[in-house]
Amino acid sequence: MSLARDIQDGFAKLSALEKIILANVLVFILFSLLTLPGAAIGLGQFFESLTLPSKWSLFLKQPWSIVTYAFLHFGFLHLFFNMLWLFVLARFFSNVFDYKIGLKVYFLGILAGGILFLLIYSLFPTLLPTTKLVGASAGVRALLIFLCAYMPLMDMQLLVFRIKLWHVGLFVVLMDVLGLFSTNIGGNIAHFGGTLTGYFYALQLKKGQDMGKGFDTALVTLENLFKRNKKNKLKTVHKGSKKMAGYTKEEFQEFNTQKRVDLILDKISKSGYDSLTQEEKEFLFKAGK
Repeated sequence: MSLARDIQDGFAKLSALEKIILANVLVFILFSLLTLPGAAIGLGQFFESLTLPSKWSLFLKQPWSIVTYAFLHFGFLHLFFNMLWLFVLARFFSNVFDYKIGLKVYFLGILAGGILFLLIYSLFPTLLPTTKLVGASAGVRALLIFLCAYMPLMDMQLLVFRIKLWHVGLFVVLMDVLGLFSTNIGGNIAHFGGTLTGYFYALQLKKGQDMGKGFDTALVTLENLFKRNKKNKLKTVHKGSKKMAGYTKEEFQEFNTQKRVDLILDKISKSGYDSLTQEEKEFLFKAGK
């Protein structure tokens, strides 16, 4: 019981994006074990049904693959580098943005990457060979480019160097352009779907518009399934709360906190992270927690 409780508590402490990393690792381990010689029969066909095919006719037979492809990886290095990037980006998002923003950017990037992959292969069927798409790269690209576009002047530590986020974004995009002439054309096409998603999501959010707002209800529903007990307790606490201008005290404080976070993020995007005062850095860190 103690071990199960420790595992449950450890899982609860993970951010939403870190839980996605865990899911990817577990799926990779599971398929690796089940595909050992003599472990299972016919599993390869099941694996294929989760990958995203390049033909619309095949995709319509397995529409779920527009999401499931992102949880599959061809090899350990493919998984390792995607999850390493996702881990670094998850730390950025958990300290600055609401977890829903990170999830929406990630999954919209996955969807956009898959759709662009299908679209390009259907437009040029004779030039591009039939293939399958797997990997979380499109979602990772969406998160990275989102940060680069939202706060381009923020510094990022890369080994012993400190470089601006927009430099990182530019380098990644150039590498993806070169990748179009490699053997992994389909993967790099999907990358651009994620890149476009992250870029335009950031631009719209800076204007106060959330591109992924339509997914909020689904995210709240999913969250409530895992936090049903906590939800009931919150209802009891807020039942008798006094309201100010139609808002409870807690809601009013949350609104003010978010407004201050927005101002600090705007300052970062214009002048860089180093322009913040120590008080602003501490406030941003605490707000992220």
